[in-house]
Amino acid sequence: MNMKTIATIVGARPQFIKASVVSRALRARPTVREVIIHTGQHYDFAMNEVFFEELELPAPDYWLGIGSGTHGEQTGRMLEAIEKVLVEIQPDWVLVYGDTNSTLAGALAAAKMHLPVAHVEAGLRSFNRRMPEEINRVLTDHLSTLLFAPTETAMKNLQREGIPAKHIALVGDVMYDAALHYAEKARQKSTILERLRLSPGGYILATIHRAENTDAPERLRVILDALAQLSHHAPVVVPLHPRTRQRLQSFGIAVGDPDGLSFIDPVGYLDMVQLESHAAVIITDSGGVQKEAFFYRVPCVTVREETEWVELVELGWNRLAPPISIDSIVETVLAVQGTSGREGNIYGVGDAAQRIADYLSKR
Repeated sequence: MNMKTIATIVGARPQFIKASVVSRALRARPTVREVIIHTGQHYDFAMNEVFFEELELPAPDYWLGIGSGTHGEQTGRMLEAIEKVLVEIQPDWVLVYGDTNSTLAGALAAAKMHLPVAHVEAGLRSFNRRMPEEINRVLTDHLSTLLFAPTETAMKNLQREGIPAKHIALVGDVMYDAALHYAEKARQKSTILERLRLSPGGYILATIHRAENTDAPERLRVILDALAQLSHHAPVVVPLHPRTRQRLQSFGIAVGDPDGLSFIDPVGYLDMVQLESHAAVIITDSGGVQKEAFFYRVPCVTVREETEWVELVELGWNRLAPPISIDSIVETVLAVQGTSGREGNIYGVGDAAQRIADYLSKR
Protein backbone atom coordinates (compact mmCIF):
# COMPACT_ATOMS: atom_id res chain seq x y z
CA MET A 1 0.00 0.00 0.00
CA ASN A 2 1.48 3.32 -1.11
CA MET A 3 1.25 5.65 1.90
CA LYS A 4 1.16 9.42 1.46
CA THR A 5 2.43 11.76 4.15
CA ILE A 6 0.65 15.10 4.43
CA ALA A 7 2.14 17.81 6.64
CA THR A 8 -0.62 20.05 7.97
CA ILE A 9 0.58 23.43 9.22
CA VAL A 10 -1.58 25.44 11.63
CA GLY A 11 -1.00 28.24 14.10
CA ALA A 12 -4.19 30.22 14.73
CA ARG A 13 -7.74 29.54 15.87
CA PRO A 14 -9.45 29.75 12.44
CA GLN A 15 -6.93 27.23 11.10
CA PHE A 16 -7.75 24.76 13.89
CA ILE A 17 -11.42 24.89 12.88
CA LYS A 18 -10.67 24.35 9.20
CA ALA A 19 -8.08 21.65 9.87
CA SER A 20 -10.40 19.72 12.18
CA VAL A 21 -12.79 18.71 9.40
CA VAL A 22 -10.07 18.10 6.81
CA SER A 23 -7.99 16.09 9.30
CA ARG A 24 -11.01 13.90 10.05
CA ALA A 25 -11.44 13.23 6.32
CA LEU A 26 -7.74 12.53 5.78
CA ARG A 27 -7.45 10.17 8.72
CA ALA A 28 -10.36 8.11 7.44
CA ARG A 29 -8.21 7.15 4.46
CA PRO A 30 -5.91 4.18 5.15
CA THR A 31 -3.34 5.33 2.59
CA VAL A 32 -2.80 8.74 4.24
CA ARG A 33 -0.56 9.66 7.16
CA GLU A 34 -1.12 13.18 8.49
CA VAL A 35 1.54 15.02 10.50
CA ILE A 36 0.30 18.15 12.29
CA ILE A 37 2.77 20.98 12.78
CA HIS A 38 1.64 23.75 15.15
CA THR A 39 3.74 26.90 14.83
CA GLY A 40 2.60 28.33 18.17
CA GLN A 41 1.50 31.59 16.54
CA HIS A 42 -1.39 31.71 19.03
CA TYR A 43 0.13 30.64 22.31
CA ASP A 44 -2.52 31.55 24.90
CA PHE A 45 -4.20 28.44 26.41
CA ALA A 46 -7.70 29.65 25.57
CA MET A 47 -6.53 30.21 22.00
CA ASN A 48 -5.15 26.69 21.64
CA GLU A 49 -5.73 23.63 23.79
CA VAL A 50 -9.44 24.17 24.36
CA PHE A 51 -9.93 24.36 20.60
CA PHE A 52 -8.04 21.12 20.00
CA GLU A 53 -10.14 19.38 22.66
CA GLU A 54 -13.52 20.64 21.46
CA LEU A 55 -12.77 20.10 17.79
CA GLU A 56 -11.41 16.59 18.45
CA LEU A 57 -8.31 17.60 16.51
CA PRO A 58 -5.35 15.30 17.22
CA ALA A 59 -2.59 16.82 19.35
CA PRO A 60 0.14 18.35 17.18
CA ASP A 61 3.00 16.04 16.26
CA TYR A 62 5.29 19.08 16.36
CA TRP A 63 4.83 22.17 18.54
CA LEU A 64 7.21 24.90 17.40
CA GLY A 65 6.38 27.46 20.11
CA ILE A 66 7.16 30.53 18.00
CA GLY A 67 4.88 32.98 19.85
CA SER A 68 4.47 36.65 19.05
CA GLY A 69 6.74 39.18 17.36
CA THR A 70 6.79 41.56 14.42
CA HIS A 71 5.59 40.14 11.11
CA GLY A 72 9.14 39.73 9.82
CA GLU A 73 10.48 38.27 13.03
CA GLN A 74 7.59 35.85 13.50
CA THR A 75 7.53 34.69 9.87
CA GLY A 76 11.31 34.27 9.78
CA ARG A 77 11.41 32.16 12.94
CA MET A 78 8.55 30.02 11.63
CA LEU A 79 10.28 29.55 8.29
CA GLU A 80 13.43 28.26 9.97
CA ALA A 81 11.58 25.93 12.35
CA ILE A 82 9.15 24.54 9.76
CA GLU A 83 11.99 23.82 7.33
CA LYS A 84 13.72 21.61 9.91
CA VAL A 85 10.55 19.55 10.39
CA LEU A 86 9.93 19.20 6.66
CA VAL A 87 13.51 18.04 6.12
CA GLU A 88 12.90 15.37 8.76
CA ILE A 89 9.53 14.04 7.53
CA GLN A 90 9.79 14.68 3.75
CA PRO A 91 6.01 14.86 3.15
CA ASP A 92 4.27 14.27 -0.16
CA TRP A 93 2.12 17.39 0.40
CA VAL A 94 2.33 20.44 2.65
CA LEU A 95 -1.17 21.63 3.52
CA VAL A 96 -1.70 25.24 4.64
CA TYR A 97 -4.82 27.19 5.54
CA GLY A 98 -5.98 30.77 5.18
CA ASP A 99 -3.83 33.86 5.39
CA THR A 100 -1.73 34.02 8.57
CA ASN A 101 2.03 34.26 8.98
CA SER A 102 1.97 30.49 9.64
CA THR A 103 0.38 30.01 6.21
CA LEU A 104 3.05 31.96 4.36
CA ALA A 105 5.95 30.50 6.34
CA GLY A 106 4.73 26.96 5.68
CA ALA A 107 4.24 27.58 1.96
CA LEU A 108 7.59 29.31 1.58
CA ALA A 109 9.53 26.62 3.46
CA ALA A 110 7.91 23.90 1.33
CA ALA A 111 8.37 25.71 -1.98
CA LYS A 112 12.08 26.26 -1.34
CA MET A 113 12.41 22.53 -0.72
CA HIS A 114 10.46 21.75 -3.92
CA LEU A 115 7.64 20.13 -1.93
CA PRO A 116 4.14 20.58 -3.38
CA VAL A 117 1.92 22.99 -1.44
CA ALA A 118 -1.87 22.77 -1.17
CA HIS A 119 -3.67 25.93 -0.02
CA VAL A 120 -7.11 25.71 1.57
CA GLU A 121 -9.13 28.94 1.13
CA ALA A 122 -7.18 30.00 -1.95
CA GLY A 123 -8.18 32.95 -4.12
CA LEU A 124 -9.57 35.31 -1.49
CA ARG A 125 -8.80 38.94 -2.21
CA SER A 126 -9.58 42.16 -0.35
CA PHE A 127 -7.40 44.05 -2.89
CA ASN A 128 -5.85 45.98 0.00
CA ARG A 129 -2.11 45.30 0.03
CA ARG A 130 -1.74 47.20 3.31
CA MET A 131 -3.29 44.20 5.05
CA PRO A 132 -0.64 41.64 6.05
CA GLU A 133 -3.25 38.94 5.45
CA GLU A 134 -3.60 40.02 1.81
CA ILE A 135 0.15 39.73 1.27
CA ASN A 136 0.15 36.30 2.91
CA ARG A 137 -2.72 34.92 0.83
CA VAL A 138 -1.47 36.27 -2.51
CA LEU A 139 2.06 34.95 -2.03
CA THR A 140 0.83 31.60 -0.74
CA ASP A 141 -1.44 31.16 -3.76
CA HIS A 142 1.44 31.78 -6.14
CA LEU A 143 3.67 29.34 -4.27
CA SER A 144 1.07 26.57 -4.29
CA THR A 145 0.68 23.56 -6.59
CA LEU A 146 -2.94 22.89 -5.70
CA LEU A 147 -5.33 25.72 -4.82
CA PHE A 148 -8.60 24.86 -3.09
CA ALA A 149 -10.99 27.71 -3.86
CA PRO A 150 -14.04 28.04 -1.58
CA THR A 151 -16.18 30.09 -4.00
CA GLU A 152 -16.63 30.94 -7.67
CA THR A 153 -15.31 34.45 -6.96
CA ALA A 154 -12.13 33.04 -5.44
CA MET A 155 -11.60 30.78 -8.45
CA LYS A 156 -12.02 33.70 -10.86
CA ASN A 157 -9.51 35.76 -8.88
CA LEU A 158 -6.91 33.03 -9.31
CA GLN A 159 -7.61 32.68 -13.03
CA ARG A 160 -7.26 36.45 -13.50
CA GLU A 161 -3.84 36.26 -11.88
CA GLY A 162 -2.71 33.73 -14.46
CA ILE A 163 -2.79 30.56 -12.37
CA PRO A 164 -3.53 27.61 -14.69
CA ALA A 165 -6.95 26.01 -14.27
CA LYS A 166 -5.36 22.57 -13.74
CA HIS A 167 -3.97 23.81 -10.40
CA ILE A 168 -7.33 25.14 -9.10
CA ALA A 169 -10.11 23.09 -7.53
CA LEU A 170 -13.46 24.64 -6.56
CA VAL A 171 -14.33 22.58 -3.47
CA GLY A 172 -16.57 24.77 -1.29
CA ASP A 173 -15.78 26.12 2.15
CA VAL A 174 -14.46 23.89 4.93
CA MET A 175 -15.82 26.31 7.55
CA TYR A 176 -19.30 25.48 6.32
CA ASP A 177 -18.45 21.81 6.87
CA ALA A 178 -17.43 22.71 10.43
CA ALA A 179 -20.57 24.76 11.05
CA LEU A 180 -22.75 21.82 10.02
CA HIS A 181 -20.74 19.34 12.06
CA TYR A 182 -20.43 21.27 15.31
CA ALA A 183 -23.68 23.28 15.58
CA GLU A 184 -25.62 20.50 17.30
CA LYS A 185 -22.71 19.68 19.60
CA ALA A 186 -22.59 23.33 20.66
CA ARG A 187 -26.32 23.36 21.44
CA GLN A 188 -25.91 20.29 23.61
CA LYS A 189 -22.73 21.21 25.46
CA SER A 190 -22.35 24.99 25.67
CA THR A 191 -23.88 26.82 28.63
CA ILE A 192 -22.42 30.25 27.85
CA LEU A 193 -25.76 31.98 27.29
CA GLU A 194 -26.89 30.90 30.74
CA ARG A 195 -23.57 31.85 32.34
CA LEU A 196 -23.66 35.34 30.82
CA ARG A 197 -27.43 35.68 31.36
CA LEU A 198 -28.08 36.37 27.69
CA SER A 199 -31.39 35.91 25.90
CA PRO A 200 -31.32 34.36 22.41
CA GLY A 201 -31.66 37.17 19.86
CA GLY A 202 -31.33 39.80 22.58
CA TYR A 203 -27.67 40.81 22.45
CA ILE A 204 -24.88 42.00 20.13
CA LEU A 205 -21.65 40.02 19.73
CA ALA A 206 -18.42 41.82 18.78
CA THR A 207 -14.93 40.49 17.91
CA ILE A 208 -12.02 42.81 17.12
CA HIS A 209 -8.49 41.59 16.45
CA ARG A 210 -7.08 42.73 13.09
CA ALA A 211 -3.90 44.80 13.21
CA GLU A 212 -5.43 47.55 11.06
CA ASN A 213 -7.89 48.21 13.90
CA THR A 214 -6.00 47.22 17.03
CA ASP A 215 -2.73 48.97 16.11
CA ALA A 216 -4.42 52.29 15.26
CA PRO A 217 -5.48 54.08 18.48
CA GLU A 218 -8.01 56.30 16.75
CA ARG A 219 -9.75 53.39 15.00
CA LEU A 220 -9.76 51.26 18.15
CA ARG A 221 -11.24 54.14 20.14
CA VAL A 222 -14.01 54.68 17.56
CA ILE A 223 -14.94 50.98 17.68
CA LEU A 224 -15.00 50.86 21.47
CA ASP A 225 -17.02 54.07 21.75
CA ALA A 226 -19.52 52.70 19.21
CA LEU A 227 -19.86 49.49 21.24
CA ALA A 228 -20.43 51.55 24.38
CA GLN A 229 -23.22 53.49 22.65
CA LEU A 230 -24.79 50.30 21.30
CA SER A 231 -24.83 48.82 24.80
CA HIS A 232 -27.62 51.28 25.64
CA HIS A 233 -29.78 49.51 23.03
CA ALA A 234 -28.85 45.88 23.77
CA PRO A 235 -26.20 44.01 25.79
CA VAL A 236 -22.88 43.88 23.92
CA VAL A 237 -20.54 40.93 24.52
CA VAL A 238 -16.89 41.17 23.45
CA PRO A 239 -14.63 38.10 23.74
CA LEU A 240 -11.41 40.08 24.01
CA HIS A 241 -8.51 38.92 21.85
CA PRO A 242 -5.14 39.10 23.71
CA ARG A 243 -3.78 41.57 21.13
CA THR A 244 -6.78 43.85 21.57
CA ARG A 245 -6.52 43.74 25.37
CA GLN A 246 -2.83 44.59 25.22
CA ARG A 247 -3.40 47.49 22.81
CA LEU A 248 -6.18 48.94 24.96
CA GLN A 249 -3.80 48.95 27.90
CA SER A 250 -0.81 50.35 26.00
CA PHE A 251 -2.88 53.09 24.35
CA GLY A 252 -4.58 53.94 27.63
CA ILE A 253 -8.02 53.57 26.08
CA ALA A 254 -10.77 53.44 28.70
CA VAL A 255 -14.36 52.79 27.75
CA GLY A 256 -16.00 53.77 31.01
CA ASP A 257 -18.32 51.17 32.47
CA PRO A 258 -21.60 50.96 30.55
CA ASP A 259 -23.82 48.38 32.23
CA GLY A 260 -24.56 46.62 28.94
CA LEU A 261 -20.96 46.23 27.69
CA SER A 262 -19.20 43.03 28.78
CA PHE A 263 -15.58 42.15 28.00
CA ILE A 264 -14.93 38.44 28.46
CA ASP A 265 -11.89 36.22 27.95
CA PRO A 266 -11.55 34.37 24.63
CA VAL A 267 -13.98 31.48 24.44
CA GLY A 268 -13.79 27.98 23.01
CA TYR A 269 -15.27 27.07 19.67
CA LEU A 270 -18.51 25.58 20.98
CA ASP A 271 -19.19 28.64 23.16
CA MET A 272 -18.42 30.88 20.18
CA VAL A 273 -20.87 28.97 18.00
CA GLN A 274 -23.57 29.50 20.62
CA LEU A 275 -22.80 33.21 20.92
CA GLU A 276 -22.77 33.67 17.15
CA SER A 277 -25.85 31.63 16.34
CA HIS A 278 -28.05 33.39 18.91
CA ALA A 279 -26.87 37.00 18.49
CA ALA A 280 -29.11 39.73 17.11
CA VAL A 281 -26.16 41.26 15.22
CA ILE A 282 -22.48 40.40 14.95
CA ILE A 283 -19.82 43.13 14.69
CA THR A 284 -16.42 41.90 13.57
CA ASP A 285 -13.24 42.45 11.60
CA SER A 286 -12.65 38.69 11.27
CA GLY A 287 -13.03 36.93 7.95
CA GLY A 288 -14.12 33.69 9.57
CA VAL A 289 -16.72 35.30 11.81
CA GLN A 290 -18.28 37.06 8.80
CA LYS A 291 -18.91 33.65 7.24
CA GLU A 292 -20.12 32.05 10.45
CA ALA A 293 -22.65 34.85 10.85
CA PHE A 294 -24.01 33.91 7.42
CA PHE A 295 -24.05 30.19 8.23
CA TYR A 296 -26.29 30.98 11.22
CA ARG A 297 -28.23 33.65 9.28
CA VAL A 298 -27.29 36.47 11.66
CA PRO A 299 -26.79 39.98 10.17
CA CYS A 300 -23.16 41.10 10.30
CA VAL A 301 -21.42 44.48 10.33
CA THR A 302 -17.75 44.40 9.36
CA VAL A 303 -15.67 47.28 10.73
CA ARG A 304 -13.27 47.45 7.79
CA GLU A 305 -13.06 49.33 4.49
CA GLU A 306 -13.33 46.12 2.47
CA THR A 307 -13.82 42.40 2.82
CA GLU A 308 -12.48 39.34 1.03
CA TRP A 309 -15.95 37.76 1.37
CA VAL A 310 -17.64 40.04 -1.16
CA GLU A 311 -20.48 37.55 -1.75
CA LEU A 312 -21.85 38.23 1.74
CA VAL A 313 -22.09 41.95 1.03
CA GLU A 314 -23.74 41.28 -2.34
CA LEU A 315 -26.34 39.02 -0.69
CA GLY A 316 -27.07 41.65 1.99
CA TRP A 317 -26.00 39.61 5.01
CA ASN A 318 -22.91 41.72 5.64
CA ARG A 319 -22.43 45.50 5.65
CA LEU A 320 -19.19 47.41 5.81
CA ALA A 321 -18.82 50.16 8.41
CA PRO A 322 -15.24 51.50 8.40
CA PRO A 323 -14.21 52.57 11.93
CA ILE A 324 -13.83 56.24 11.12
CA SER A 325 -17.15 57.36 12.62
CA ILE A 326 -18.89 56.24 15.80
CA ASP A 327 -22.27 57.29 14.42
CA SER A 328 -21.89 55.32 11.18
CA ILE A 329 -21.12 52.09 13.05
CA VAL A 330 -24.01 52.58 15.48
CA GLU A 331 -26.46 53.50 12.71
CA THR A 332 -25.42 50.53 10.56
CA VAL A 333 -25.79 48.06 13.42
CA LEU A 334 -29.21 49.39 14.38
CA ALA A 335 -30.28 49.36 10.72
CA VAL A 336 -29.40 45.68 10.16
CA GLN A 337 -30.88 44.39 13.40
CA GLY A 338 -33.81 42.14 12.59
CA THR A 339 -33.09 42.11 8.84
CA SER A 340 -32.21 39.24 6.50
CA GLY A 341 -30.21 39.05 3.31
CA ARG A 342 -30.95 36.99 0.23
CA GLU A 343 -30.37 33.26 0.22
CA GLY A 344 -27.55 31.81 -1.83
CA ASN A 345 -25.64 28.51 -1.94
CA ILE A 346 -22.23 30.12 -2.26
CA TYR A 347 -20.07 27.92 -0.02
CA GLY A 348 -20.90 24.46 -1.29
CA VAL A 349 -22.94 21.71 0.33
CA GLY A 350 -20.74 20.76 3.28
CA ASP A 351 -18.44 18.24 1.56
CA ALA A 352 -15.38 20.47 1.03
CA ALA A 353 -13.19 18.47 3.44
CA GLN A 354 -14.02 15.18 1.70
CA ARG A 355 -13.21 16.68 -1.68
CA ILE A 356 -9.90 18.06 -0.43
CA ALA A 357 -8.98 14.67 1.04
CA ASP A 358 -9.85 13.03 -2.28
CA TYR A 359 -7.55 15.35 -4.22
CA LEU A 360 -4.62 14.93 -1.82
CA SER A 361 -4.89 11.16 -1.52
CA LYS A 362 -5.01 10.62 -5.29
CA ARG A 363 -2.36 13.06 -6.56
